[in-house]
Amino acid sequence: MSECNETGIITLKPIGIIRSDFQALDNVPIGGGTSQIEIFPEYKDGLLRIEKNSHLWIQMWFHKAPRDVLKVVPGKVNSNLPEYGVFGLRAFGRPNPIALSLVRLEQVKDNLLWVSGLDAINETPVLDIKPYYEQEIVFSPDTPYIRPLKREMRQQIFMKQALLHHQEKCDQLLLGVRMALIADDYFGQLNSRELKLTVNGSPCLADVLQGLSNARLANPPRFRYNKTHELQQSIWEKDGSSLIITVKQPITDDNFFNTDDQQLFIIDFKE
Repeated sequence: MSECNETGIITLKPIGIIRSDFQALDNVPIGGGTSQIEIFPEYKDGLLRIEKNSHLWIQMWFHKAPRDVLKVVPGKVNSNLPEYGVFGLRAFGRPNPIALSLVRLEQVKDNLLWVSGLDAINETPVLDIKPYYEQEIVFSPDTPYIRPLKREMRQQIFMKQALLHHQEKCDQLLLGVRMALIADDYFGQLNSRELKLTVNGSPCLADVLQGLSNARLANPPRFRYNKTHELQQSIWEKDGSSLIITVKQPITDDNFFNTDDQQLFIIDFKE
């Protein structure tokens, strides 16, 4: 698969190629999309029993990415953010444009894999495939907040994160995503150690919001849950301020994207 000569130069041999509708780097959405991975015939045996995995790490070579970049503003997300070194971001431009993408495996047929969540353009070389293991989870990591400028992009990211955590698209997931968006508007990074969350409502709503906020029951204690079918509500608290979001009406796919926050929720913010 790889060779290293006496000068220290490493040669990588692709094991497959991406088949995608995305033709340019700027056209790939933040959350990725549905793509096909074609594994070359000589590596087909490496797919034995791969269907036992629901999620995979795909390592790729971003062949059209610039390789002379060490610092970059994540402009695709928010052009108002400061510069970061490329080793502290997932920016595609870097000295060795090795890409890593976590995808859901949807279907396997012969030497073809159908996956969702892949952020790569058509004909991107695939270097390796590794399964995602549960022990790789870091539930509440410390990370910089690369906050998208546009709310629509934040919604896409929260939706992908919620689906990865909750594993089912339901009305309560939609509620949780919209509540998280509102909390993000007021408090910023939901993973902040200072942000506390109380959920009153269904187990599904609590599960989605805990996944989006990474709020733990301890170390530090940030999450509380009260099961009720009469009330669907989230309470966010930070630095003496509180935000109470209470559901006014059911949410569906149709009004999830097209209805204002004030029509869906009672929003009470106190400083």
